[in-house]
Amino acid sequence: MKAPRGIAGRLAAAFIHSKLTPLLIAASLLLGLFAIIALPREEEPQIIVPMIDVFVDMPGASPSEVEQRITRPIEKVLWEVPGVEYLYSTSSEARAMIVVRFLVGQNEDAALVHLNQKLTAIAVRLPPGVSPPLVTLRSIDDVPMMALTLWGERYDDVELRRMAAQLQEAIKEVPDVAAVELLGGRPRQITVTLDPAALAARDLDPLSIERAVSAANARLSGGDVVAVGTATRVESGSWPGTRLALQNTVVGRAAGAPIHLADIAAVVDGGGEPEAYVQYHPRRGQSLPAVTLSIAKRKGVNATTLAKSIERKLETARGYLLPGDLHVSITRNYGETAAQKSNELLWHMLLAIASVSALIWLTLGRRESAVVLTAIPVTLALTLFVFYFYGYTLNRITLFALIFSIGILVDDAIVVV
Repeated sequence: MKAPRGIAGRLAAAFIHSKLTPLLIAASLLLGLFAIIALPREEEPQIIVPMIDVFVDMPGASPSEVEQRITRPIEKVLWEVPGVEYLYSTSSEARAMIVVRFLVGQNEDAALVHLNQKLTAIAVRLPPGVSPPLVTLRSIDDVPMMALTLWGERYDDVELRRMAAQLQEAIKEVPDVAAVELLGGRPRQITVTLDPAALAARDLDPLSIERAVSAANARLSGGDVVAVGTATRVESGSWPGTRLALQNTVVGRAAGAPIHLADIAAVVDGGGEPEAYVQYHPRRGQSLPAVTLSIAKRKGVNATTLAKSIERKLETARGYLLPGDLHVSITRNYGETAAQKSNELLWHMLLAIASVSALIWLTLGRRESAVVLTAIPVTLALTLFVFYFYGYTLNRITLFALIFSIGILVDDAIVVV
């Protein structure tokens, strides 16, 4: 028998005659199984492309003046930040916006630190009256991974927003939830409509009413009073917690008698102006007011596991936060779709391995098919464990790449045979 030539041949011969080979194969398959269970699952890959928005306000300035005095000087400085690939700027009335895009793979924290250092250096050279630069970081995890829509036939948008705000605080308690944004509905607002005739009859003006209401809506600390070794905190004032308390606020005096806010104004506890409109359309063709909670996850978190945790929290909240006739529809579930797609691709990978092994059996023989049937799963298992070790995720791109690489693995196994 000829001695094997080359590194691959000698390595294959060593494993063929080694009694540890079955143990290594079993260990590799177990590591791959662990990686499949533990790897975070997402639809899209975690491609790190840091993008940072910079906002600077210059009240009263025209777009051309903003461009000359704000946008261009900041752009020149930001080009000095290491790793910057593109700059996009918009100069509008009284505001400049610069979008800084870094090279793929740049460290987000380092990029943010370098950019803030440059902005701090140029802040002293900006014109007087300009606001400090506002810096916000964009991330792929800012895209909501789950959306909950609250709606009910007997609830208006004010009530829905109030209940959604309580549910929002409950969902924030779930670990690995990065942010929960409330969309739709009208926020609670108490409107005070002054009666001009009542004001004139009592010799009052709107400014004095505004000062009186502001003074009543304050709570101040008067310090500590120490007596007999005990410190007592002294506070004055209170916040009106209800519409009735606001109506009873004293805003002036006439002939020695107090004048309450209800005497000169109508106080209405209702909804304010909506910032966004959300409507839910049941299958019956109706259009009902609704409120949506969009939930974003932290970086590298398993979307499937987090979605299940949020669903359990939602079931718990139904007992004490949400009434029984309020509907909560899951209008987006990134974790469920990620799990379905990753499981489907893993199943297709298994079918590809079985199909290739059967084809090799028919064309080359049983022994060659056994080599291929062993080499491909072991290699893929170790690859998945490396994914877990380096913090990668299971997504469409990584799984498609593994399926594509099966052909290369088959060729290598046949060459070794």
